Amino acid sequence: MDINYCIFDPTGNITALVETEVDAASQPAVAAEIMREHFDVEQVGFVRMLGKGEDPDGAVACLRMAGGEFCGNATMSSAALYAKRNEEHFGDIGCAEIRVDGISKPFSVQLRREDANWWAAGVLMPPAKSIDELRMTAEDYPAAELGTLPVVRMEGIDHIMIEEKSFYYNLKDNRSLTESLIKTICGVLDSECLGMMFLADGGKERELTPLVYVPGADTMFWENSCASGSVAVGQYLSAKTGKAVSVALKEPGGTLVAESDPETGGTWLFGGTKLRDQLSLKLT
Repeated sequence: MDINYCIFDPTGNITALVETEVDAASQPAVAAEIMREHFDVEQVGFVRMLGKGEDPDGAVACLRMAGGEFCGNATMSSAALYAKRNEEHFGDIGCAEIRVDGISKPFSVQLRREDANWWAAGVLMPPAKSIDELRMTAEDYPAAELGTLPVVRMEGIDHIMIEEKSFYYNLKDNRSLTESLIKTICGVLDSECLGMMFLADGGKERELTPLVYVPGADTMFWENSCASGSVAVGQYLSAKTGKAVSVALKEPGGTLVAESDPETGGTWLFGGTKLRDQLSLKLT
């Protein structure tokens, strides 16, 4: 079987998008094969282009991640892939509605073509389902001071916020312990996917170090950028201050901007994505 796929670079969070139809049960195995072929690919999604009128909400493409999680960077890249495949009528500026498997409504992705294979992108994200607190215990983390960690619950993924003043911030320097801990917390929260966002102090610019664990695909990456985690940061900060927030998040692979308004609950994420390769892989 020949698997046709593209590799996108959305702010360093290298993403493979498979265009060949693969049933959901086989997707994790196909994803693992692609990730073995490309050491820098951090996640794999499967995209199906939709015909006019096929989706009741007007989506033009449907995305399913190999682990069933939600990924903002893959969503933006799917919109760019649609634009690439429909260049004759999409134009240099446009909007693509992307249906993500398991999410109730499509995402509106605004695109502006910068060159033949690179797009600036903005996506309007829905409000967080909730912003809660997780109380850590010595059973979770032997050195725990009985404190709490904020948890932003979203459709398809949850994110833990760890600010620089937190007792837990230094966990980012002990990767093996942190990777063990995120698996434990993922089980406690019963999350489809869990991110741990290490957020440095700052004003309108802050450094962000993202770790993401996807049980369904059995993957864990200290990601170069995390779009949904960046959105969660914006939502958390706006809820914390009670004010509209615009924050540039300097991540290992580049900068993403989150603008969140507690009055409307909506959050805009601004970034970009570049088509790097169009490839084929023969599976036996």
